[in-house]
Amino acid sequence: MSASSSLPVVVIGAGPVGLAAAAHLVSRGEQPVVVEAGEAAGASIRAWGHVRLFSPWKYLVDEVSGRMLDAAGWQRPPGDELPTGHELVDHYLLPLAALPQLAPAIRLGVTVSAVTRQGLDKLKTDGREGAPFAVVIQRPDGTEERLLAKAVIDTSGTYTAPNPLGANGTLAPGERAAADRIHYGIPDVLGADRARYAGKGVLVVGSGHSAFNVLGELATLAAEAPETTLTWAIRRARDGQMYGGGEADALPARGALGSRMEGLVTSGGVRLERGFRVAAVRRDGERVVVVAENGRMIVADEVIATTGFRPNLSLMGELRMALDPVMEAPVALAPLIDPNIHGCGTVPPHGFAELSHPESNVYTVGMKSYGRAPTFLMLTGYEQVRSVVAALVGDMEAARAVLLTLPETGDCNGPAASATRVDQGAAPSLGDVGLITTIPSGAAASGCCGGPAPAGSNACCALDAEVKSSGGSGCGCSEGKTGDLSVPSAAGIR
Repeated sequence: MSASSSLPVVVIGAGPVGLAAAAHLVSRGEQPVVVEAGEAAGASIRAWGHVRLFSPWKYLVDEVSGRMLDAAGWQRPPGDELPTGHELVDHYLLPLAALPQLAPAIRLGVTVSAVTRQGLDKLKTDGREGAPFAVVIQRPDGTEERLLAKAVIDTSGTYTAPNPLGANGTLAPGERAAADRIHYGIPDVLGADRARYAGKGVLVVGSGHSAFNVLGELATLAAEAPETTLTWAIRRARDGQMYGGGEADALPARGALGSRMEGLVTSGGVRLERGFRVAAVRRDGERVVVVAENGRMIVADEVIATTGFRPNLSLMGELRMALDPVMEAPVALAPLIDPNIHGCGTVPPHGFAELSHPESNVYTVGMKSYGRAPTFLMLTGYEQVRSVVAALVGDMEAARAVLLTLPETGDCNGPAASATRVDQGAAPSLGDVGLITTIPSGAAASGCCGGPAPAGSNACCALDAEVKSSGGSGCGCSEGKTGDLSVPSAAGIR
């Protein structure tokens, strides 16, 4: 690090990945300062706390954080149980944040408005490497403070920046005026929000696991309130692999979620509108009319937008960040997670090297590191901070050795996944920055075959790239199968 080595490392966000970053820093003898906009750790998770995750506890606890908690007498939850978001916060994040090693470093109720180099804007090069970071925070009373730091780890996530309904990426005409009839995210359909949806015509827009969760709960509600009708609008014209891996999914709850959704559509419990790209929204009395680009219309009492989330890039506007213009993720990672070209449910293991930017000692990790990619596994966030912290303290051997085994989605038709150990020092330079699953072993005629594709390749794996470079059509990697790596039932962990 730079001459400002006596300064702390600022971590933005006190969610699972942010607290893991703090724990790793403390374990390495570093001084973190964790800044969190909410009034407690895990504030964003509270917003979807009623949702049950489809990853069990054994995949939700960071190794270093778990050891700290164990030493303090923590009661580990049963590894195979599936917690709700509230349980994740209450039984893991709050006890972790209360540990004497971490509690003094956490500042709650403060919002980061900018991260810069002290005294330097983006254009200034001379003296840049030696200048500390200035993290501008705002207190609830509106006053500002600048925290100086030798490094910054941004784990602020994306949950507070939902995508709009409009198919062009902006609010559709009329969407703002109908905001009182639109919920962005996962409402508590069977709990606090029951009265809002019972007996109503409900439209759900979006095709990910968030939509699966909402529609599943709405179907339960409809069984109790038969007047409730459910419509599901998606952009894609064909179903493809949108229901996930089913019984082939290594996370049974995740596979079951997609299978139930498929059953609801087949049985008619949910009316599916394919190829529906929202062009406009208008009020019709107490109801909402959602209009597609092709003129089709859906009339509903309530609309639930499960259209995903996007990163807030304004924080780092005066830093030199290398982001892909499409995915808004680090440039090397983008081709591996872009749903337009990525044909498998796997992303190669990665660490600090793929998360680095031209601006040294600043990293975005966790869900935000994936940019606009839709899904994320918490285990990868933990591996990201382990590698990043190792690099920050100069332990390059540990930083380059990226170790991770994740459950397969079952979306690829290739061979079963195997445990993966990748030494990034010897591996191809593969973009990373979000989360990953294990790479299927061996080569197959379908799915992901032959290891990760080179960065920038339009192939889904190395063998496919080799065959295509020789003039062949490839090794048969399946088309139209995007990665499906969510941890919370579609909400994502920030």
